[in-house]
Amino acid sequence: MVSLLRKSMRWAITVSLISAFIACILTVSSQTVLRGMSWGGGMMVLLMIVAIGIGFDMLGIAAAAASEKPLHAMAAQKIPGAKEAIGIVRRADQFSNFCNDVVGDISGVISGAVAVAVVASFVISFPELKLSSGAVDIVLVSLISALTVGGKALGKTLSIHYSNQIIFRVGKFFYWINRQFRLSLFHVKSNKKRKRKRGVIRAPRTD
Repeated sequence: MVSLLRKSMRWAITVSLISAFIACILTVSSQTVLRGMSWGGGMMVLLMIVAIGIGFDMLGIAAAAASEKPLHAMAAQKIPGAKEAIGIVRRADQFSNFCNDVVGDISGVISGAVAVAVVASFVISFPELKLSSGAVDIVLVSLISALTVGGKALGKTLSIHYSNQIIFRVGKFFYWINRQFRLSLFHVKSNKKRKRKRGVIRAPRTD
C-alpha cells in the first residue's frame, strides 16, 4: 500500500511538472503563430486542437477498457505491436491519465488562448458588423464546448466497444517507434521460465 502510494505520488508530481511545462510552451508558441493569421486560419487551428483533445480522450478510455487476453493471443503469434499493446493495458492508469488529463487540460488551455485570438481577428476583419468581442466570444466558446462534449461522448462509445482494436493499433505505432529509434516504450518482455520437475532424477547416460 505504501509503495503504491509512493509510486502514484512520484507519477503525479512528474506528470504535473510535464503538463505545466508543455502548456506554457504551447501557449506561447500558439500565440506567436496566430499573430497576423486570419480568423479563418485561427479557426482551423482551434478545431484541430479540439480534435486532438477528443482523439486522446478516446485513447485513454480505450486503455482503461481494454483486456489483455486477446492481446496475449496475438503476442503468442508474434504479431508486431501486440506486446506494446499489453504494456499499455498494464499501465492503463498512467496512460489514461496522460491522455485524458494532461493532453485534455493542455488542449483546453491552448484552445482558450486561440479562441481569444480568433475573436479579436474576427472583430477586426468585420468592423461593419459592429460586433462586440464579448458576444463573439460567447458564441465561439459555446460552439467549441458543444463540439468537444459531443465529440468526446461519441468517442467514449467507440472506445469502450472497440477498445482492444484501438489499443492494438496504438501498440503497432509504438512498435514502429521502438524499431525506428531503438527504444522500448511499453514493450513487454516474454517471461519464459523452464519448468523443472521436482523429485525426478535422471539416470546417467550409458554409451
